[in-house]
Amino acid sequence: MSKKSYLFLAMVAIAAVLALSACGSNNNNNAASPSASPSASASASAPAAGGGETKEITVTATNFQFDQPDIQLHVGDTVKLTLKNDSGNHGLEIPDLGVNLKNGETATFTVDKAGTYDFNCSIQCGSGHDNMTGTITVS
Repeated sequence: MSKKSYLFLAMVAIAAVLALSACGSNNNNNAASPSASPSASASASAPAAGGGETKEITVTATNFQFDQPDIQLHVGDTVKLTLKNDSGNHGLEIPDLGVNLKNGETATFTVDKAGTYDFNCSIQCGSGHDNMTGTITVS
């Protein structure tokens, strides 16, 4: 084989290795992997195992606000929280509870400690992004 043939084969092999390595990894570093669920309005149902209630809450995000900026819960409540984007592209992050949702995602968690938990839009969404905040108060 000539030098040109070896060089050509080496280039093809390198290109194949690079192409295969780019397809082999999914670095999804979300702390939790919430699943999408149908929208549900805020409601209370049967008592949860921890003595609180089970609450299904859907927060709707628009440009540039959440429709429920103040959420009241009790210690022991189990929460099924869903984010729905009505306009724009938004996320909902509750850093102290390890929750970070994208549109259509749901997280289920139990609040076991009284306090105030801030939430915010986790996706840079424009000039009003900094105004997209809210508070969960657990008593």
